[in-house]
Amino acid sequence: MNNSPALPLDASPEEIRRIRILTLVGILLALFLGALDQTIVSTALPRIAEDLAGLERYSWVATAYLLASTVLVPIYGKLADTYSRRNIELFAVTVFLAGSFLCGLAGEFGTLPILGDGMTQLIVFRGVQGIGGAGLFAMAFIVIADLFPPSERGKYQGLVGATFGIASVLGPLIGGFLTDFGGQIIPGIEGWRWVFYVNLPVGAVALWFIATRMPPLTPGGKRGRLSILSAALLVAGLLPLVLGLQLNKDLYPWGGLVTLGLLAAAVLFLVLFVLRSLRDPSPILDLSLFSNRVFTTSNIALLFMGGVFLSTIIFLPLFVVNVVGVSATQAGISLIPLSLGLVAGSVVSGQLVSRFGNYKLFMLLGGAILIAGIFLLSQMTADVSYGRVTLYMVICGLGLGPSLPLFTLAIQNAVVGNQIGQATSASQFFRQIGATMTAAVMGTVLATTLSAAFAAQMPPQLAAASQAGSGEAGEGLRVGGANPQALVADSFDRRYRLLERVFAGDDPQALAELEADLLLPPELVQQAAMGGPGGAVRVAGAAALEQIGAAVARADAPAVQRSLAEAGFADISGAPGLLAALRTGSAATDLLDQVRGQAVSRIEQRASQANAGALLAIRATFDTQAQELGNSMRAAVRQTFADAITKIYLFVTFIALAGWLVTWTVPELPLRKTMEPAVAAE
Repeated sequence: MNNSPALPLDASPEEIRRIRILTLVGILLALFLGALDQTIVSTALPRIAEDLAGLERYSWVATAYLLASTVLVPIYGKLADTYSRRNIELFAVTVFLAGSFLCGLAGEFGTLPILGDGMTQLIVFRGVQGIGGAGLFAMAFIVIADLFPPSERGKYQGLVGATFGIASVLGPLIGGFLTDFGGQIIPGIEGWRWVFYVNLPVGAVALWFIATRMPPLTPGGKRGRLSILSAALLVAGLLPLVLGLQLNKDLYPWGGLVTLGLLAAAVLFLVLFVLRSLRDPSPILDLSLFSNRVFTTSNIALLFMGGVFLSTIIFLPLFVVNVVGVSATQAGISLIPLSLGLVAGSVVSGQLVSRFGNYKLFMLLGGAILIAGIFLLSQMTADVSYGRVTLYMVICGLGLGPSLPLFTLAIQNAVVGNQIGQATSASQFFRQIGATMTAAVMGTVLATTLSAAFAAQMPPQLAAASQAGSGEAGEGLRVGGANPQALVADSFDRRYRLLERVFAGDDPQALAELEADLLLPPELVQQAAMGGPGGAVRVAGAAALEQIGAAVARADAPAVQRSLAEAGFADISGAPGLLAALRTGSAATDLLDQVRGQAVSRIEQRASQANAGALLAIRATFDTQAQELGNSMRAAVRQTFADAITKIYLFVTFIALAGWLVTWTVPELPLRKTMEPAVAAE
């Protein structure tokens, strides 16, 4: 029997089942769009920043999307409790697709009025995407709550986790493929643009399912209108909060004026929002929900679990690139085991809850597995194998799987019918805020821990240079996926090219760079200041020519002959004539100039040969030193990142433990077997 007022009351069970399945397909396709976008775009961002000449605004492409998609989640929840959920879903998908299309066009027409250059256009259009993306995530759970009773809902909400997992597996692969080869689809259109255009056909199918197969799903009961003032206060509070957490803390430290100002503004407007909500007859978020223990404790647990989830996936690629030593592509693939574990944990837990009707047991079991997985990550060493990291990620995925659907299921099962949208969107919001807060704090922990760890692991020959501000140690600290051996080899190549310039002639700029390099031996710098061994040859040759000239001026033929022999100029063609002229008392000026010209040429030849031999020896020495120092740097980088990231995972273990302990306090209510809403007393 159909117990949902949102579904056709006169429909047969078979018709209701068909409507539910087709609606679910449309909703999951829409959700897949949003989940795929989070991973597919990150793969293409380096190429996008290069093409649009906006590397300094790289992070804002992700920040703009995150701001919009996080801030608007509670508003979508209120709208879902007020208007037709089909219309809200259609709006979200349409806005998301419009944003995708505009992102693909970013920069195609050059700099535009108001919108600026291509990178600024992309940032703005990513914000438009985020406006739609907020609805894709929030509405998925809300619509599923309309279609299935709580006793069956677990297995269908488990499909949401599976959708996330599949999207996270396919996203990096599709993003990399389109970025590298998408330019061949239509000549003249850069491959990265297809990362956005690919959303359009999938979104069109989702729109068709939603528009033609999804019932209106108009919420029943008393419905209020959206308060524009409350919405404005909420947005005004959440925007600076998320922005303050997301800003680069190297540029905007926690104690800086910008960060503190943003957080203070967030507190002010959120307090005003709470005060307004207490008097609003139809608040965006009914604060009475917090008197519901299931709602409150579940959202606190989600706050912790969101932080655990994002911290796990952010720092793993950094670990496998800099410690295990895999490529960037393999680093992206390293998240696949976690995604597969998440899919399995989500689907299996959902099925088991629907079968046995006990959700708290599986929430606690998933949390325990997650704690074990994160703790194992915190115990990794610099020589850990890729296979072991993969195993730990599968364990983490199995633990994370139940957290996505089951907390939301518990909340929906405990609230009254006209609060489903608010309550569901609140769970999504708390998870995202927890993720944002934890990622921001852990990013600061990483920066400070890396600095201390690298100072402890730095090769001894780099210590003085690091303290004096030489760039080499700093570069090693910031490798972030670069090869330390190649980095060090490049630095020695640079020194060698500077020596070549100095040895070849007068080059004050090159000499100044060498003199400022604290890693070069003083004797080599001193030799460079003299022009290399060739410089000594030139000085000795000039002295010999001066001596020969003085002897010629005295008409001292024996002294001239002796000086020519000592300097190695006796075989010069003009020397015999010069000596003969001196012996006969003839004028020797012209002959002296001839000897000098030939001697200078020979001096330069000897100087070039001396410098070439010295450079050959220096090149061999540099190659050996670069190999040794590169190996030391690689070991230092591996140990540094291992120490820093495992420390982060240890902190994350305690966050997961806190979330697990809160989960114990979540009351377990019997899962309702009909679509009748919970009563207010629950």
